[in-house]
Amino acid sequence: MKDYAILLKNTGLKATFQRITIVEQIEKHGHISIECIYDVVVSIYPSISLATVYKNILLMVEKGVLVEVPIAGKKSKYELAKKDHIHLVCTMCGEVEDQAHQDQIENLFYSISQKQNFIVIKQQVNLYGICDTCQIEEAS
Repeated sequence: MKDYAILLKNTGLKATFQRITIVEQIEKHGHISIECIYDVVVSIYPSISLATVYKNILLMVEKGVLVEVPIAGKKSKYELAKKDHIHLVCTMCGEVEDQAHQDQIENLFYSISQKQNFIVIKQQVNLYGICDTCQIEEAS
């Protein structure tokens, strides 16, 4: 288990019980919507409001603790910030799968940024399509 208090403090955020619980749940689920995070957190802390969860998630995105993964036609999901990777996003069920970057992709991004004299600060690559499970269900 990670020390979430240190993670939050390193980004200039107070390590409140709400934030620690939110981060724990996001790490546990991998990619999760704000509403699902709220459902879990409110079961632990019944007095917490949806507005508090929203506010904390948006602040943690701003501070670089969390990353928003937009999903076409559905609500965004959130994950802990980590090494650059690709998201495979299913447009049918909304599931998100992480895939590591390969050297060829890193080289392509580097080449494009060099050619344009562009400094990449961070990146997010989302590929949208239909996952194996939904393909099988569609075929049935």
